[in-house]
Amino acid sequence: MIEADDDSGITLLRSGEGLERVALKGLELRLLASGDGTELILHKLSAGSHWGLSPADGWTALEGLFMISGRLRWTRGGDKRVLQAGDFLSASPVLKEAVFVAETDVEFLYCSSQPVFHHYSDQIRELMSLAVDIEQKDGYTADHCHRIMRLSMMLGETMALSPTELAYLNFGSFLHDVGKIKVPDNILGKPGKLTDEEWRVMRKHPTYGREMLHETGLPSLLSAGPIVEQHHERFDGTGYPLRLKGSEISLPSAIVAVVDSYDALTTDRVYRPGVPKAEALDELDRSRDQYHPDAIEALFLCADRLDG
Repeated sequence: MIEADDDSGITLLRSGEGLERVALKGLELRLLASGDGTELILHKLSAGSHWGLSPADGWTALEGLFMISGRLRWTRGGDKRVLQAGDFLSASPVLKEAVFVAETDVEFLYCSSQPVFHHYSDQIRELMSLAVDIEQKDGYTADHCHRIMRLSMMLGETMALSPTELAYLNFGSFLHDVGKIKVPDNILGKPGKLTDEEWRVMRKHPTYGREMLHETGLPSLLSAGPIVEQHHERFDGTGYPLRLKGSEISLPSAIVAVVDSYDALTTDRVYRPGVPKAEALDELDRSRDQYHPDAIEALFLCADRLDG
């Protein structure tokens, strides 16, 4: 931070100097200026990343978004618009969730008449901490949580989920396996077949996950809790931990169930190597009765964009 003139009251910020910064893979935030409750925040999103605006109790802020560069897709139900450099959006306050997808690397300025940056910071740091814990505990690659989130959001958009459902799906898919942190290492990392008792413990991890998100007290993570708890439920009632079936399972949860199964088939694990994409899709097609028909169909519609 460099003062331009001692008498002017003007502060000059040079890139990378004196800026409060927080980052998660695909997202970087820098607090450029704040005063009297107003904040100006620079956002950088990597292509494929998601960002959202949500209403909150007691939140009456004027919020604005000014595009600097890139292409940012704004999804409202079945309506999609693309924002480009020079475009501006504002709301006072935000009344409904709005979800944005970076079609390219994107930069935009976000201004709020109420302070929000440290709320952002707390939420992102909590996500980072949980993601690192999952990866270290279960031996995932560093991209696992992001891959499940990206594929889940792809299916969610294909199925025209509401902005509210997409917002919950974004967090729930990213943290779907957070409950495995509480599963003993000798069970989680066992290379052979689990015993009945070990499976009983393993099947508790979705409920552990919901409980952990509840403990954070963050509204966005509380809303993602049911997705985390239901992502191993199956449409035909053969899943766990609640043995839900059909419409008893939330649609975002049903999407994560399909994506997680696909990823499990195509990813190398301690007990077996991954299989090619075509073989994984064939296997899912043979067992499609286990999955929500719209979710499994969306997976096949997105086949050309899937990893593997």
